[in-house]
Amino acid sequence: MAPTQDALYRRIDLDLSWSERELPERVRTKHVHRLHPYLGKFIPQLVEVLLQRYVAKGRVLDPFAGSGTTLVQALESGLDACGSDVAAFNCLLMRVKTGEYNPFVLESELRDALARLDSFDGARPEAPVSRFVRDWYVPRAAAELVFFRGLVEDYEHADVLRIVLARAARSARRTTHFDLDFPRTPQRSPYWCHKHRRECRPVGEARRFLRRYALDTLARVRDFSRVRARGRRADVLHGDARELDFDGRFDGVVTSPPYPGLIDYHEQHRYAYELLGLEEWRELELGKGASRVALAAYVDGIAAVLANVRGSLRRGAPVVIVINDRRDLYPEILERAGLRLEERYRRHVNRRTGRRAGEFFEDILVAR
Repeated sequence: MAPTQDALYRRIDLDLSWSERELPERVRTKHVHRLHPYLGKFIPQLVEVLLQRYVAKGRVLDPFAGSGTTLVQALESGLDACGSDVAAFNCLLMRVKTGEYNPFVLESELRDALARLDSFDGARPEAPVSRFVRDWYVPRAAAELVFFRGLVEDYEHADVLRIVLARAARSARRTTHFDLDFPRTPQRSPYWCHKHRRECRPVGEARRFLRRYALDTLARVRDFSRVRARGRRADVLHGDARELDFDGRFDGVVTSPPYPGLIDYHEQHRYAYELLGLEEWRELELGKGASRVALAAYVDGIAAVLANVRGSLRRGAPVVIVINDRRDLYPEILERAGLRLEERYRRHVNRRTGRRAGEFFEDILVAR
């Protein structure tokens, strides 16, 4: 029998682990952290504690910034930040999360786009759509998504509308309601839904998701504007962190690199790349596969990133890495990057990558 969470935590003398009761989903996904679902991100409460401990002032860097959790929490904690990622969608999401907006202009634009969507007659697009769109969306949903995409460039805050579109596209796919994270093939017929415990049908429209997420985005951006520190900024760099020039000096790193063989960071947002026409750099992703050759490439890649980052750090600055290092790869990675391991913590993870059986743990490595 698996231990209860309370029994488990009695054996872990850390304040870096939280139970579901202590940290429910609505708290883990506060304000802009839930602008768009993202597999594998670490929770903002963990980043908040790590920043307080190791980078209490100055400027923090995250070379594997993903969905931007470190950047958002840095702004909330009164720090400047810089984050990089090789995935174009991740960078788009980070820029929208950390951007500063005139709330009246943003609301006006979102509501105007929704009003235009309400008047859309559902006509199929005249231009051909991709095979992906034809396969994964019913014609009505595809038409609504393509119509909304056509509105985006009319607005000052076009990137915000792009994120709304991507989030709606994720929910409007032909997939079962209980498998939004990992759909493999389009669901074209009614099915028994384990989530709703009844027979369900694939989604037939996108309009309601576009409306729901536009208003939710507006509310979350407003919530974040109330708690972010004034005068602080976050820079987002799109590129390979092994070669990027990180401008200036940083007072520390808080990051969570990709886990070997776990998530394809381009494929999880395939709908966004298809609809938004984003550039794909899949070949530069680190952590693809778990074979011996793939793990060797992973070690080479992560070490190269950290070695590059080291040149932009102030003397003695901490490098805090959150990773499940069950293969014990990071002692070699840190040595090759010219970093010295100072502390190693273990924490229990409540939820991170969607549905998961059994207990899951992470290592928190502090190097200098």
